[in-house]
Amino acid sequence: MSALRADVGIDLGTASVLVYIKGKGIVLKEPSVVAIDQYTNKFLAVGEEARMMLGRTPGNIVAVRPLKDGVISDYSITERMLKYFIQKALGRMWLKPRIIICVPSGITEVEKRAVMEASNEAGASKTYLIEEPIAAAIGAGLDITLPNGNMIVDIGGGTSDVAVISLGGIVVSKSIKTAGDECDEAIIRYIRKRYNMMIGERSAEALKVEIGCAYPFEEEKFMEIKGRNLLTGLPITVKVSSNDMLDALAEPVNEILEAVHEVLEKTPPELSSDISNVGIYLTGGGAMLNGLDRLIEEKTGIPTRLADNAVECVAIGTGKSLDSLAYLEKSMKDSERSKFNR
Repeated sequence: MSALRADVGIDLGTASVLVYIKGKGIVLKEPSVVAIDQYTNKFLAVGEEARMMLGRTPGNIVAVRPLKDGVISDYSITERMLKYFIQKALGRMWLKPRIIICVPSGITEVEKRAVMEASNEAGASKTYLIEEPIAAAIGAGLDITLPNGNMIVDIGGGTSDVAVISLGGIVVSKSIKTAGDECDEAIIRYIRKRYNMMIGERSAEALKVEIGCAYPFEEEKFMEIKGRNLLTGLPITVKVSSNDMLDALAEPVNEILEAVHEVLEKTPPELSSDISNVGIYLTGGGAMLNGLDRLIEEKTGIPTRLADNAVECVAIGTGKSLDSLAYLEKSMKDSERSKFNR
């Protein structure tokens, strides 16, 4: 396949990468994992194939996630991973694509520059950035250009972004490094303490998806999980309950609740009134934790709903913003000018 040029939106997440091509929609969705041979520095697998290797590789092969807490932790691997995904999604292009990448709202200028440089090195003719809450709101179908308050809680793999949006911009926001990955780690810690058993990341994620909850199920659920007994060193199987998961996830869930509460406290009264009427929207894979919407609604007294297609909201919003490249160009120039005049 070849074409002259494509405009591309990328949700560069800690857990997964989604690529949106203008006119086609989401064409690629892969875990942001890379398997590398340490001796030759050669990529052996990328995406889902590499994810299957996590915790299962021999000494010379490492399966790594080059993004941590929503930002680049290994620049060279991120650049090579991006190049691989862009080429896989686009095929052969005569002209380099223009790319929009979404970033957490709390990202620093240095981290922004790292993302832009990695994208440009990976083959972009020009890279634009959009903040995750803005992209999530657009992807959830909200009209953010109106002078109304919209509240988005976007929970990804590495970060949770809570923001109030009005007139196309973020009025109040908070980004915390507590999200899906932290929930997995909390489950691993709990299982180790409660059952003297060590489990891996993939097993913890399976527990979270199947029986994980932020609010008790009407009927308790159970799931068998295999791991290594820390006392004997031998493999064992344990039946874990949804009530165990409720205890295990209490700390990260409370941190997300505190961020929501903090943003609501700082929201101007007029926008608070809008949010009370319209409600809070949850987006991102982490927002699909069972009962999280119900818990937030109970604690805040504000209607809370999980957006349709929550996992892909950010990627869809990033893709839709491809229609506003001129606006993003102006915003970037205004931002640079304000920094220069400071």
